[in-house]
Amino acid sequence: MIKAIHKNSLISAKDISAKYKITYQTVNHYTDFGLLPVSFKKGNVRFYDKNLVKRRFREITGLIHEGYSLRLIRKKLIGI
Repeated sequence: MIKAIHKNSLISAKDISAKYKITYQTVNHYTDFGLLPVSFKKGNVRFYDKNLVKRRFREITGLIHEGYSLRLIRKKLIGI
């Protein structure tokens, strides 16, 4: 049985780009790079866990300001 996914706990890639003032391509890059895991997909629309996105952007932004590259950020956050 598939676990019920609450609509209020999800955010689309389009909404992420608007909320965090980044391009849609950046959302795609972070997804492909493993920084933003997709929680649910409906057709061509990807949905992400809102709480995880909020936490990851706080961590990513802080580490970028400290001078870390995305490759090192990925290693710190997800160990790859």
